[in-house]
Amino acid sequence: MGKVVLVTGAARRLGGRFVRRLLREPGVDGVVAVDAVEPEHRLGGAEFVRADIRQPAIGRVLAETGADTVVHLDVTGMPLGGGSRASVKETNVIGTMQLLGACQKSPSVKRLVVKSSTSVYGSAPRDPAVCVETTPPRSLPTGGFAKDAVEVEGYVRGFARRRPDVAVCVLRFANILGPNAETPLTSYFALPLLPTVFGYDPRLQFVHEDDVVEVLGIASREPRRGTLNSGTFNVAGDGVLLLSQCSRRLGRPTVPLPLPAVTWAGSLVRTLGVTDFSPEQIRLLTHGRVVDTRQMRETLGFRPVYSTAGAFADFARSRGPGLLPPEALAGAVDRIAALSPGDGGHLPTQSAN
Repeated sequence: MGKVVLVTGAARRLGGRFVRRLLREPGVDGVVAVDAVEPEHRLGGAEFVRADIRQPAIGRVLAETGADTVVHLDVTGMPLGGGSRASVKETNVIGTMQLLGACQKSPSVKRLVVKSSTSVYGSAPRDPAVCVETTPPRSLPTGGFAKDAVEVEGYVRGFARRRPDVAVCVLRFANILGPNAETPLTSYFALPLLPTVFGYDPRLQFVHEDDVVEVLGIASREPRRGTLNSGTFNVAGDGVLLLSQCSRRLGRPTVPLPLPAVTWAGSLVRTLGVTDFSPEQIRLLTHGRVVDTRQMRETLGFRPVYSTAGAFADFARSRGPGLLPPEALAGAVDRIAALSPGDGGHLPTQSAN
C-alpha cells in the first residue's frame, strides 16, 4: 500500500493549503482531510471526512483509512466560525488526547507530525536572548494558546514513549504571518491603534505561511540522506523585528500604556474579537521572544524563503495602508522610545523604518 496521509484541521485555510500541497507530493497515494466542519475552500482530490477529533470516532476514521502518516494541524489559538475560546481549548487539548489514543492503537501509523508554537518558551524578563529547543521556560504559561501548546507537547512526548516505532516530529512555529494568516497576533496588528507597554520594545520573530506549508511537507515525508525529520524543531524566518518597527511598517500608531492599562486594554479587545489576547500574549508584547533555528536548517534540512522582515512585509501589504504613512510614524515612534525609562526591551543600536 502506498502512503496515506491524514490531516486534521483541514477546514482552516492553512490546513486546506497543506492538503492541496500533499496531493502534489511524490509517493503520496491518498490524503484524508478531517475537520468538525465543512471547509469553505477546495481540497482538490483529497477525501474529506467530517469528524470531531474530540470524539472517539476519530479512532474509527484512522482505522478505516489505514493512514500511515498523521499531520495534526488542529492546534490553534483562534476559533473557527462562531466558536469560543473554551471550544478551541477542548479541540487543542482533548482533541489531541483522542487523536493520540487512536494513533497508539493503530498499527498502520508510522509517522506523526504535530503543529506547535514557540509560545511554549513563555516570555519573561530574564529569559535568554535566544531560546533553543532544550531551553526550559522560566515560568510556564498560565493560560491561552500557550498553555494549550505546553499540554499538547506533553501528551505527544507520552505518545512517543509508548510508541517508539513511530517517528514523531514537533514543529514549534514562530508567529505565523501572511495574507491569509488568522492568529491572535494578526488580530492585534489589525487594530487601528496598537496598545503597547510603556518602556518596552520587544523583539519578535515571524514565519510566512508559505514556509509553514513547505516545512510541514518536509516533516511528513521520508527524510533525505543527511537529514532527520523526527524530534522537536523551532521554525522561524531569519532576523527579528522590534514592535515599533512593525507598527511603522503597518502605518498604525502605537499607544504606549502602563502595564496595568495594557492588561485592561487586552480585556477590551477580547470583546472586539481578539479572542486569545491572554496574559501570555501581553507578555510577548512586553518581553518578546527569539528562538534559534539551527536545528531546523542543519537537521531537518529546511531553509525558509521568507525572513522575519519579509514575512511581515507580505502580511503588511495584504492589510492595505494604515491610518498614517509609515514615514510619518517613524519620527514619532523614535521620540516616544527615547522617553522610555531604562532599556526595557529596547535594542538601542537597531533602528529601521
